[in-house]
Amino acid sequence: MYPFLRFAKEALKYRNAPKLGLLETHVSYHRCWPWDLDPWAELNNGRTLTLYDLGRIPMAMRTGLTDVLRRNRWGITVAGNSTRYRQRIRAFERFELRSRCMGWDARFIYVEQSMWKGEVCANHILIRSAFTSAQGIVPPAKVVEHLGHRNESPPLPGWVQAWIAADSERPWPPSRD
Repeated sequence: MYPFLRFAKEALKYRNAPKLGLLETHVSYHRCWPWDLDPWAELNNGRTLTLYDLGRIPMAMRTGLTDVLRRNRWGITVAGNSTRYRQRIRAFERFELRSRCMGWDARFIYVEQSMWKGEVCANHILIRSAFTSAQGIVPPAKVVEHLGHRNESPPLPGWVQAWIAADSERPWPPSRD
C-alpha cells in the first residue's frame, strides 16, 4: 500500500520550508519500517521506488512546481528510471534522501535521487519525468519558464546522456517472446 501517512507528514513538514531553486537539492530523513522490508529483512526494492516519492514531492513543493502544475492543470508522470542498489537498508535504520533536478531536454525533466546511510550511498536513481496536459506532453521548457527560470537547461552529465541514448535504442513495444 502507498505510504499515504508518510506522504502527508512530509507535505506538512515542508509546507513552510524555505523555497528551493529549481536545481537545488532537497534533503529529508526517513526510517525503514518493518512494512518496508522484503523477505531478507532489508528495504524492498519496489518500496525504495515508492519512498523516493517522499523526496520528489516536497522538492516539487519547495521549487514551486506543484503550484505551477495545479494552476495550469498539468500533471507529471515518471517516464523511465535507472536504479543502482549498493548497500542494504535494514529495519529501523535511518537514512538521508537527497533529491535534485539535473536538467531537462525537449521532452523530459531529469531528477537524481539517492539514499545515504551516513557517508555511504545505499542506492541511487535517475528518473525521467514528463509533464502532461489534456492536450498531451507539455515541453519542460514551458513548465520551467512558468517557474520563472529563464535559462537553458544545464548540460546533462555524460552518464545521463549515455542513458538517454541507450534507452532510445530500446525497442517499444517489447517483444512478446
